[in-house]
Amino acid sequence: MIVDKAGTPITATDNVQPDTRHGVILYVEDVSVSFDGFKALNDLNLYINDGELRCLIGANGAGKTTLMDVITGKIRPDTGKVNFGQQVDLLQLDESEIARVGIGRKFQKPTVFEALSVYKNIELSLAGDKGIWTSLFGKLTGEQRDRIDEILRTIGLTNEAFYMAERLSHGQKQWLEIGMLLAAEPRVLLVDEPVAGMTGQETERTAELLTSLAGEHSVVVVEHDMAFVRSIARTVTVLHQGSVLAEGSMSEVQSNPEVIKVYLGEDSGEDSGDDNSEGYPSESGEEYIEASSSKEG
Repeated sequence: MIVDKAGTPITATDNVQPDTRHGVILYVEDVSVSFDGFKALNDLNLYINDGELRCLIGANGAGKTTLMDVITGKIRPDTGKVNFGQQVDLLQLDESEIARVGIGRKFQKPTVFEALSVYKNIELSLAGDKGIWTSLFGKLTGEQRDRIDEILRTIGLTNEAFYMAERLSHGQKQWLEIGMLLAAEPRVLLVDEPVAGMTGQETERTAELLTSLAGEHSVVVVEHDMAFVRSIARTVTVLHQGSVLAEGSMSEVQSNPEVIKVYLGEDSGEDSGDDNSEGYPSESGEEYIEASSSKEG
């Protein structure tokens, strides 16, 4: 059951509109998650503004994936609050209800229906009646056809609309999955490593696509490719040991003393004589951030 913060039921037919009068669409407050004594998230606080594009970076184990799991209902936190706008308590909802209120997630590996056409993939993802009969045999309205055409233009696959999805390149499959999310009309898009395995040209196109979606949607990108992050980042959040270490523009984050201290290992007090054994610099945190973020986490 979808409920507001006061516990009042909100039916699915209400077409939930998050209360963003304060400019924030996603509130993550004092969230902690432990696995067998290991704190994957540690009193984490994160606020995503309505319509912004936010990049999340951090080394292996920083908590990025766990955070996405909490927001989408895959994992329940030990403590804390997660709200969609001011009124919708996401911790009271299951994964399908969270998707229905307007939070979509794209995993690193594209999950499209390869035996169906690009067009049909998007058609099956349209918001609305999800009954089997409607999905398989229902006729599209003119408005729905227009919406599919609009999505195809947005993701750059108009010419491939009637290709079987298996014919698409890796990058095109990623764009198709983003299009499938858009068909469900989310307000928030959580996008995990969108350019992993892409060509340079596909990476540039993906940067353009995600940037174009910000505004109408709030877009949260987890990415290890720091060149890509620099190309799209407006605000960057650095996670470390389950908490927010720093936040700001890419240049602000790279020059942040705490980021440099942590990623250069200075907080441990250990001899840094072998810090450069993997090419990590001693002057600045930028390259170290890039190297650390390239590890899965």
